[in-house]
Amino acid sequence: MKKLILVTSPPASGKTYVSKKLAQALSHVVYLDKDTLIPLSKQIFVVAGEEYNRSSDFFNKNIRDYEYETIVALALEALEYDNIVLINAPFTQEIRNPAYITALKTKLKEKGASLVVVWVITEIDVIRQRMIARNSDRDTWKIAHWSEYIAGCNFDIPIALDDPHIRDDLLIFKNSSEEEFQTSLKKTLDILEETSK
Repeated sequence: MKKLILVTSPPASGKTYVSKKLAQALSHVVYLDKDTLIPLSKQIFVVAGEEYNRSSDFFNKNIRDYEYETIVALALEALEYDNIVLINAPFTQEIRNPAYITALKTKLKEKGASLVVVWVITEIDVIRQRMIARNSDRDTWKIAHWSEYIAGCNFDIPIALDDPHIRDDLLIFKNSSEEEFQTSLKKTLDILEETSK
């Protein structure tokens, strides 16, 4: 069965590293990263004369949802041509919105595909260290207003996605250390390979 895999979690949890390692290990996979759309989004800030801040009301009102709409549309199109599409993106609001998930599953069913959410768990101290280390302008506001930013993040596992009758609808990927990463990578790949038969 075809699959759309969403690798999700709050920013700097290691989604990109996890996503790329999963994509490299899987067969017949299309890898999509929502951050690829950032140059387009930056231009919207410029044209609107707004300060570049991906945590701003302007971003949330005029850009955020369109980025998700675009990356999911690309994924659905790619499923016409390959078996697995993996999206690397936080999906912070979407995965906790039952109506959104139901609508997405309906679209996937039409393509003979199922939804897999890989939720990356990383300790908050490790997240901060990684965010500082990657030194990206998208994190400038977050690091400068760390307490406010973290208070607005939801690190709870989206357990509402977990149907006990479906083995791979919600997979937990622990990523605070190399040992955790290796264990989670093997476990996740084993499940994905088993459910792809």
